[in-house]
Amino acid sequence: MRVKAKIFHNVLNQTDDVVAVALVKTAESILRDVKRSKTMPFDTGELQDRSTFIDYEQAKKLKVYIASDTPYARRLYFHPEYNFSREHNSNAGGEWFKPYMLSRLSALCGRGGRITASPPRHR
Repeated sequence: MRVKAKIFHNVLNQTDDVVAVALVKTAESILRDVKRSKTMPFDTGELQDRSTFIDYEQAKKLKVYIASDTPYARRLYFHPEYNFSREHNSNAGGEWFKPYMLSRLSALCGRGGRITASPPRHR
């Protein structure tokens, strides 16, 4: 049996563009949802509202990042032992992306599912 296949590269390129746009829109939706979840530390709103953004630079390579460009963002994120004010964001704390993701995964799994966070293993 012989099979002849013709690849239309222009169609493949269009598909890649559509996937990249979908990825960017997904990241934008996640960022909006993270802000609504009230898990990020909030004092003046600088970190949450003005300094956290989507880095689209590598979207064509199917990589986007939710990033914060303030010098204190990393310090706040990796120190959950800090005493975070919950005046503006009731769920604020360090490592704010973990509880956000766990709550979303739990919602997807239903009330019966149990999900726990474990630190990544370094090789």
